[in-house]
Amino acid sequence: MGVVFAKTTSGQDEIANRNGGLSPRVRRVLILVDGRKTVTDLREVVAADDLTHTLGALEELGLIEVRKKISAIGASHEPAGPLPSITAFRELPAAHQSKELDMARNFMINTLKNFCSLYGPISLMSNINAASSHEALRELYPEWYRLIVDSRSGRRRAEDLRKDLLKVL
Repeated sequence: MGVVFAKTTSGQDEIANRNGGLSPRVRRVLILVDGRKTVTDLREVVAADDLTHTLGALEELGLIEVRKKISAIGASHEPAGPLPSITAFRELPAAHQSKELDMARNFMINTLKNFCSLYGPISLMSNINAASSHEALRELYPEWYRLIVDSRSGRRRAEDLRKDLLKVL
């Protein structure tokens, strides 16, 4: 299944006026979002290993929105209401899941150790270790993902790592 994004009014305004302070790479992705290309199509054009993260950031800034989903057989599905964000966390169960919290915490720390310099993310690793809830870990997620994407070896695996973490976070 493919997801198609389109620029919002704010996104079109950003293209015209450049008032959002976007980096050139993020701006390029915004320009390429046209309401027709799927994320897979964009991935073929953009050499960004963190395309999902970039699209999620643009979506959170209100510059793009999910327009439709396209099934594997090519049928287009225009939703009646808004679709969930591509960076949306799963809904947490009512009961506290300490096992999943420990799994998420360990995953984040181990990936930082493997893909980043040992001394760079020490404060983030301390914050992750001290996080007492899923909500606290979710607040640390953007910084974790940025560090993974900024590392050469992590950049290649960023999408898979993000998906694995979101299963327990």
